[in-house]
Amino acid sequence: MSLKAIASELGLSVTTVSRALNGYEDVAEETRKRVEAEAQRRGYRPNSAARRLKTGRANAVGLVFPASTSPVSDCRFSEMLLTFDQRLAQLEIDLLLLVDKPQDGPRTLTRLLRSRVLDALIVTHTLPQDERLLSLQQKNFRFLALGRSDLPQPYAWLDVDNHHGSRLAVEACLQQGLTRIAWLGSDEATTFVRDRRQGFLDAMGAVAPVDMVAVPPSRRAGYQQSAAWLAQGKPLQAIIADSSALAEGAALAVQQANRLYGSEAVRLYAWEGLPREAIVEAPVVAIRQASDRETGEQLADMVVQMLNGAPLDQLQLLRQPWLDSAAR
Repeated sequence: MSLKAIASELGLSVTTVSRALNGYEDVAEETRKRVEAEAQRRGYRPNSAARRLKTGRANAVGLVFPASTSPVSDCRFSEMLLTFDQRLAQLEIDLLLLVDKPQDGPRTLTRLLRSRVLDALIVTHTLPQDERLLSLQQKNFRFLALGRSDLPQPYAWLDVDNHHGSRLAVEACLQQGLTRIAWLGSDEATTFVRDRRQGFLDAMGAVAPVDMVAVPPSRRAGYQQSAAWLAQGKPLQAIIADSSALAEGAALAVQQANRLYGSEAVRLYAWEGLPREAIVEAPVVAIRQASDRETGEQLADMVVQMLNGAPLDQLQLLRQPWLDSAAR
């Protein structure tokens, strides 16, 4: 199916049809709708190579995630990713998943940028001093960070107030008279891990934590550390975990110690609560943020705005967390 056939059917020039399908602003809205409706009826899809030559766009966005974690297998990340992909697909924008391999350094990204197969990058699991973002900024390549980094120049980002979320958990404990609190944190170097830990420390103030640890963000590590605290007779009243995997391990250890309920109960607070597929039932107060579907939709909207030339200072969104005591 060609542009010529659509043009003949509608009594328009091939040039007008092409410009209408490629989003040029000099085409009247009524004409654009007629062309799009006829193209959809005929099942026409523009040639991507030709479209790239005419518009200067590849109509493709890359999402970078680290090889050191397994975010794609995480159900929450997968739901966000699926929503993001669906929204982009509606606009005929392809999504490419790119594994960030530490041993490759910036070579993979550099090769992709030179190939011009992408219009923008989404970078996840940001670091406080993120060389990936700095390199993209220096190359003047469009990117949006899912998280934040300490960059010298403005950039587009979508994040949650991780510092405030941990403060909420500590303040809730202190209001209930729970002062013997332990921090069960991840050992990753990401910005959100740093900010969650700092929020905990700032909220504790003069109250000394029972303990603070940085362990791999896994159910096993959460279980082993919590079981060790309980076996050592630590005077625990509450555990605050910075990930749902750590929280599940902690919940299992507390359950086995028969301290989920009663006067000696250990209260559990966790970012995002327990995993959906958790093997243990336990009362956990979750530190919530926007749903995964909402995140995917917001991410897609911001990417489209970025591709359309929106100023970077208008593409910065900090969402506020809240406590959910009804979480499992």
